[in-house]
Amino acid sequence: LGEAVALVVAAPGTGEPLAEAAAALGAARVLLAEPEGAGRDLLVPETDALAAAAAQTGPEAVLVAHSIAGRELAARFAARTKSALAVDVIGVDRDDEGIVATHSVYGGGFDAVSAATYGTLVATVRQGAVRARAEAVPLVLERLEVAPSGRRAAVIESVEPVVEVSARPELRGAAKVVSGGRGLGSAEKFSLVEDLADALGAAVGASRAAVDAGYVPQRAQVGQTGVSVSPQLYVALGISGAIQHRAGMQTAGTIIAVNTDADAPIFDIADFGVVGDVFAVVPQLIAELEAARG
Repeated sequence: LGEAVALVVAAPGTGEPLAEAAAALGAARVLLAEPEGAGRDLLVPETDALAAAAAQTGPEAVLVAHSIAGRELAARFAARTKSALAVDVIGVDRDDEGIVATHSVYGGGFDAVSAATYGTLVATVRQGAVRARAEAVPLVLERLEVAPSGRRAAVIESVEPVVEVSARPELRGAAKVVSGGRGLGSAEKFSLVEDLADALGAAVGASRAAVDAGYVPQRAQVGQTGVSVSPQLYVALGISGAIQHRAGMQTAGTIIAVNTDADAPIFDIADFGVVGDVFAVVPQLIAELEAARG
């Protein structure tokens, strides 16, 4: 697509390790901004820094993670600079007219391509959707001076992290995900999903129906109103495959589904499907995995 320029915005005196991490991910240049209020004044210093970086570099596209903060940052920047905004992008490419963004729509039934008709294309990229990785390069660091815009901002008074003791990977961005649906039957039986996830070294997800039934907390929900994932492997256990669920996982590299209903929509997008009882199939799979591991 062109030269990759990374912008790191951090509190004063804290940004250099992040800049080194950006170079390790292939950023040819790293702009480091450490404005007062970063991390304290909600997203205003970050938006100021992004606007300053764009003014200095004149980018064809600005890519931001499709996270809660990333979506708001992208929207603020696009509004301030009168740029085009594309959200939940699963691919970024170049055609004869410039940079284009690809979206997965209608539960993965179609891909839609969008391009900016004016200004810079600002895109929020679904985490895990783009698997190509650039080679690490030596750090080329440039300090970016940011003039405060003076815009009002909510002030973060304190942060209290919610610490979960778990050896499992985090759902968002995980390479492997095992999800369960209402077909598991109860919160107690949902432990089968966790057992398979542990055998695979995978994160645990769930359908909205399983969350609504109280089997697992809402943070495990995969889908349009939950977390969008794009792992290398997605295993769906007892999930029928409502369009809202498919919208959040259908870009996975390989999809395996187990369901007693042969007509379940999840089989329409599965690479491998097993029509059967998860309580009969999954224990055998776990046993085979453990045997292969020795």
